[in-house]
Amino acid sequence: MPQKPLRFALVAHDACKSKMIEWAQSHAQFFDGVDVFATGTTGGLLQDNLPGLKVTRFKSGPLGGDQQLGAMICEDKLDALVFFIDPMSPMPHDVDVKALTRLAIVYDLPMACSPATANCLVEYFERHAAG
Repeated sequence: MPQKPLRFALVAHDACKSKMIEWAQSHAQFFDGVDVFATGTTGGLLQDNLPGLKVTRFKSGPLGGDQQLGAMICEDKLDALVFFIDPMSPMPHDVDVKALTRLAIVYDLPMACSPATANCLVEYFERHAAG
């Protein structure tokens, strides 16, 4: 039976979007064959900068994209969440961010909030897929 592709959610606040793009580019080979789900602008930037990446774009985070990803977590439709959160800027949709990260914790979904921890996730899944 063929193995299902990994399903990663990639999200980044405005001040962290360039960091997300750089990180995803540095792991382009890993993401070949991974189903990527992203909120609005982050998804568009990923598609523009990694044309071979398979990205399903949801609404912008504050317009419901965070909730769309949260629903995927509840339905066991994600394998990991990479969310580069800007800790220095106040966000009017902070409750949405908290709800998304809370669901990742409640459902024990691997989650990374920085390039260093995201690297650890990639390394884990690379090892896990290798046996």
